[in-house]
Amino acid sequence: MNGTNRGRVDILRHTAHRGGKTVTVIQGFVGIGLPEKERLAKSIQQACGTGGTVKEGRIEIQGDRREVAARILTEAGFRPVFAGG
Repeated sequence: MNGTNRGRVDILRHTAHRGGKTVTVIQGFVGIGLPEKERLAKSIQQACGTGGTVKEGRIEIQGDRREVAARILTEAGFRPVFAGG
């Protein structure tokens, strides 16, 4: 990755409407397409050893994985911000 600031992304923890399961949601991407979101999601899933998906422009990772997600997003040049939840 090029290490430039690629903008802020929000990392949230969601538990509502998921049968009590927690998911980490990453949203607010600007100017990147689905293929790159899928690559980021795959990197985070591999680092966490867990599942996830890209849905409606957001990355969703199973479990509370905010710290790992923030590290990977920072390495990719994003500025992750913990929001809500």
